[in-house]
Amino acid sequence: MSIVNKDTTLCISLAARPSNIGTSFHNYLYDKLGLNYVYKAFAPSDLGQAIAGIRGLGIRGAGVSMPYKEAAIALVDVMDASAAAISAVNTIVNDGGILTAYNTDYLAIAQLLAENPLAPDTAVLLRGSGGMAKAVAAALHDAGYVNVTIVARNEEGGRDLAALYGFAWTPEAAAGAGMLINATPLGMAGEQGSVQSFTDEAVAQARLVFDVVALPAQTPLILAARAAGKLVITGAEVIALQAAEQFVLYSGVRPSPELVREASEFSRR
Repeated sequence: MSIVNKDTTLCISLAARPSNIGTSFHNYLYDKLGLNYVYKAFAPSDLGQAIAGIRGLGIRGAGVSMPYKEAAIALVDVMDASAAAISAVNTIVNDGGILTAYNTDYLAIAQLLAENPLAPDTAVLLRGSGGMAKAVAAALHDAGYVNVTIVARNEEGGRDLAALYGFAWTPEAAAGAGMLINATPLGMAGEQGSVQSFTDEAVAQARLVFDVVALPAQTPLILAARAAGKLVITGAEVIALQAAEQFVLYSGVRPSPELVREASEFSRR
């Protein structure tokens, strides 16, 4: 990697539990493409101050992860249509002190659903009602899925998200769905790392199991689904695709699919 100097462009990520996945992904591509950029992950103690720092320090952009995807809305200047439609932010771009929010999660999820299609009337259980769940719900709706139930203990958030797309809501998941999607921190490294977000019975009856958690990519849910011989989509796939779109927003350069695959593999080592 090039030596950092006064002309180096800084990009960052903001997450409660930062990982090296995004950092490795972006820095790998900067190095391969000869760009004088560097990427660093942070766990902010104060989100408002952190985002003010993006503006004040001239940081080019920032990835925004759980649990800040909705809280960041009030702290930016412009909401791109991708973020406004979902009311969730996963990317901030700084253009001369003007902070614009985007959502590249939606683009990644929509692509993965298109690559792994099921019948539009397939029963879908989507666990979660936060920023990532909003991106998933929008992608499901736009892909034509009509039999979707939002599983969320937060009744207000769950009902609101369900109503937005004409979906159903329930506080607890039951077995019988053809597609299971976890868009919560359940299974993420840390206190909830051992929690399987859907039961073995639900997994056994599903055709496709999708977990947005990227660290680890092999969550308890994904491990159970693989053991049961199910089609799976992992959070590692989501993060690679959404990070590639972030990379374009930050740098103006679109890496080849081959480079994106290389960077994704490198980031998971």
